[in-house]
Amino acid sequence: MIVDIIGVSGVVIVLITYLMLQLEKIDSKGFWYSFLNAVGSVLILYSLIYNWNLASVVIEFFWIAISLFGLWKWYKSKKIV
Repeated sequence: MIVDIIGVSGVVIVLITYLMLQLEKIDSKGFWYSFLNAVGSVLILYSLIYNWNLASVVIEFFWIAISLFGLWKWYKSKKIV
């Protein structure tokens, strides 16, 4: 089912992002770490609309919120005062 492919794609994005962090290929305070986590979590959350699991929805909601906060912090650090 396409929904499962979308959800699994989100999982792959989140896992590869975490691996890249551990391999020091990306910075946890940089754009890509928060961006990829947000994208992956949105894809997982989308799949959860069709395969409901409350605990997973809660963690994905907060994963997205924290990732958006990370993007906001990154954006603020790049602005010239």
